[in-house]
Amino acid sequence: MKRRKWDSKTKAMVVLQGLRGKLVADICNEYQISQSEYYRWREAFLEKMPQIFDNTDKKEERLLQENAKLKTLVGELTLELKKVNECLE
Repeated sequence: MKRRKWDSKTKAMVVLQGLRGKLVADICNEYQISQSEYYRWREAFLEKMPQIFDNTDKKEERLLQENAKLKTLVGELTLELKKVNECLE
């Protein structure tokens, strides 16, 4: 018997049906998968859920790093300007 390959969208749709309250046995019969396969998909789905919301954290971290670089640059330019002003006096 040839194994089927499921794409990630279909797996997510199947798992969401179960999370929404549809009986796992009915889902498994409909898609002809074992309950253990459904639960493996569900665990993988739930493990990766936090990654979806990490984008804001990464964006915030990137902005903080850019802010620190700009502050350093402003500090360096301020020192250079002081030096130039001292030489002109």
